[in-house]
Parts: sequence; structure tokens; C-alpha cells
Amino acid sequence: MNATPDNSLSNQELLAHIPSAPLADLMLKHQWMLATAESCTGGMIAAACTDLAGSSAWFERGFVTYSNEAKSELLGVPSELIAAHGAVSEPVARAMASGALQHSRAQVALSVTGIAGPSGGSPDKPVGTIWFGWATPDGVWSEMQRFDGDRAAVRAATLHHSLTRLVTLLTPAT
Repeated sequence: MNATPDNSLSNQELLAHIPSAPLADLMLKHQWMLATAESCTGGMIAAACTDLAGSSAWFERGFVTYSNEAKSELLGVPSELIAAHGAVSEPVARAMASGALQHSRAQVALSVTGIAGPSGGSPDKPVGTIWFGWATPDGVWSEMQRFDGDRAAVRAATLHHSLTRLVTLLTPAT
């Protein structure tokens, strides 16, 4: 893979190396279904999963919850939680992942909420701030990442990290 001058992968390279196949193998091995809850990526993660032939055997559904109202209505994220912490926060990312499980037939869920830019950032939450949530039969995990670049780069990095980290979470330690 070629690196751009700032030593990161280009958008096309990130998108070309999406770990959908390893994720599919893990999901099929456990006979689990996946649900996604996406804000800043607007359905890109679900699209990447369903680009893989046979994904209907492991991909259950995707929620695109761009607005705060959609997060509450479709995923059950309490509006008070959003008001207290902001949509781009750890509690909301965790609630989105848990809500995706509760409002689907999936056993595994991932969520992303963030500021892809070019506007919308603040000193506390600059453009490129993304909160991730993952819910599996073993629990709920969350983490924050900050990605550099334009809107497309932030979204591509978010897509890649969400799936790569999920594969790591689902892979037994050896």
C-alpha cells in the first residue's frame, strides 16, 4: 500500500482494505448477525459489509441515525443522554450500539458518531473526533479516535477502524 505524504493511507487504499471478509468469517463461525448504527458515516459501514457476496448470512440491518431524533426514535438513545453529553460522546456511542442490538435480531452491533467536517468541530471535539461503540455477547466497548484529513478521509478511516476493531474484539486471544 502506498502512503500519502503525511504517511497515511489514501481514501481509496483504506476503502480497498476493509476487513469485511475476516469479519464475515467470524460472524459465520459463531452464527451471529451484525447490525450497524451510523451517524457520521451515513451508511458507509453497512454498504461495505453488504458489498461482500453472501453478506445476508451475517449482516442483519443498518440504522442511519444522522439526527439526534433518529438516534432516539430508532435506537432508543435517551434524548436526555444526548442533551447531557452531546451526540458525539462515549455514552451516546455505547447507547447506539446497545440500541442497535435491542432493535434488531443481531447478536453483534457497532456504532459510530462523530464530526467528519469540514465544519461542526469545537475545541473540545474538533473535526475528526469519532466515538465508536461495539456490542457483542461478551459486553459493550467504546473508544474515541481522532482522524486527520478532509471529510472523505475521516469517513474512510472511521469505516476501516470500526470493522478492524470489531474483528479484533471477536477474535479469541491466542
